[in-house]
Amino acid sequence: MEKITPADIRYPDLASKRFNKRFSGKPDHIYLPSSVDDVLEAVQDAVDNKLRLVVRSGGHCLEGFVSDPAVQVIMDMCLMTNIYYDATKSAIAVEAGATVGEMYRRLFLKWGLFLPAGEYPGIGMGGHIPGGAFGFFCREYGLAADHLYGIELVTVDTSGKANCITATREVNDPNRELWWAHTGGGAGNFGVVTKFWFRSPEAVGADPASVLPKAPASVTTFRLGWDWKQFDEKSFSSLVKNFGNWCQQNSDVNSPFAKLFSLLFLNHRQLGRIEIKGVCTGPNAKVLINQHLADIATPLDLEHSIKIDECSWLQFALNPFPELFQPGFENVKAKAKDAFLRQAFSDDQIATAWKFLTTETFIGGMLGMATYGGKVNTIAPDATASFQRNCILDIACNAGWVDAAGEAATLPWVRGFYQELFAASGGVPAPNEKNGGCMINHPDTDLADPELNKSGVPWHTLYYQDNYPRLQNVKMKWDPLNIFHHALSIEAKK
Repeated sequence: MEKITPADIRYPDLASKRFNKRFSGKPDHIYLPSSVDDVLEAVQDAVDNKLRLVVRSGGHCLEGFVSDPAVQVIMDMCLMTNIYYDATKSAIAVEAGATVGEMYRRLFLKWGLFLPAGEYPGIGMGGHIPGGAFGFFCREYGLAADHLYGIELVTVDTSGKANCITATREVNDPNRELWWAHTGGGAGNFGVVTKFWFRSPEAVGADPASVLPKAPASVTTFRLGWDWKQFDEKSFSSLVKNFGNWCQQNSDVNSPFAKLFSLLFLNHRQLGRIEIKGVCTGPNAKVLINQHLADIATPLDLEHSIKIDECSWLQFALNPFPELFQPGFENVKAKAKDAFLRQAFSDDQIATAWKFLTTETFIGGMLGMATYGGKVNTIAPDATASFQRNCILDIACNAGWVDAAGEAATLPWVRGFYQELFAASGGVPAPNEKNGGCMINHPDTDLADPELNKSGVPWHTLYYQDNYPRLQNVKMKWDPLNIFHHALSIEAKK
């Protein structure tokens, strides 16, 4: 199989394909497989020559798992994008190089279906699905991984031979644990996923138009915003409390608000705006949106702008909230620090948010808060590898910069913000009655640093909790030589 080296005109584009420009690497060569046979050949070549190999789908990893100077070979899956109905499994097959947007487009135009996957259409399926994959519609339909029927994976056995393995959720499948590990265990741990099969657990029959949820007839979006200058600490605290309390009261799957997903953007004050954006489906979407905003925004009695729009599902799926994913961030270096919450923020945590979001130094950062729960919380923690099934919020301290001066101010800010938010649990959201740990699709290598994680709780417990030993067993069986690893990869039991 052809190796793309630095002498090839394609190399610069492929080598620089990454969302977070904080990290960079220079692999010896890059593979662009078009088939499973290509993947087998490339993996075998890397193993035989003892070269460090990593896999890339969309290139949106927040950490330097792929863009690592130690990496010698990148397997870029972007040419493996086929999507079709597989009658032998009564499931929709999606190759790992397809983007979320392409998957949405094909599912809808071919069969009128959709999958409750991620928010940004440019994300690659290969990295997204194994981490659980949550998005705008998780409260109504669960995680995308909850609809995963099977995987096709290239692994390496104890003899160093590359093999292609298929694993499904069928109870009599001898490889079922390998399927299970890809429902939240994270990508890059066990091998190279070449294909996914999707079929909802409740689906019946072999009609391809019935194996996944029907796409919504339309999507209603809402945007509400305030000028930051209107807020004092009291009104800021009221807003955050209102949002947290709403999530506490409306995260049950039987709530009519399970159809509504909302994001609170608490931008740094010097960015000028605080905003709520979200989506809702169904004939009473506008009623639910107006009630949601009445519960959260109206009590503040502050002047605000509001916009509610309705569009088709596909129009929304291929360009959701364009202002969130606009071009112009090609050179941004970023740090994101994620956490699940089982309860709303305390007064002390809200005071911490006010303190960090109102510093005099300009910071390109924010605290984001997203509604969670609903259908996600109806699944047993061990039914998939996505353990967090009792949370009401996903929050993240995010920051970006473009140069060394920006990093010197911003990186300590975002780390300090997160540590102080979770000061009561050692600077991280260690699982307890308030915290639910973290999401592996939003990896943060700080959690493995004892200087930044003083909780005494290891990083893998934050991500996987009681499911980690089971994931270790899968690692030991299917990647015994530890060919596939990165800074937060699952470690086999010693």
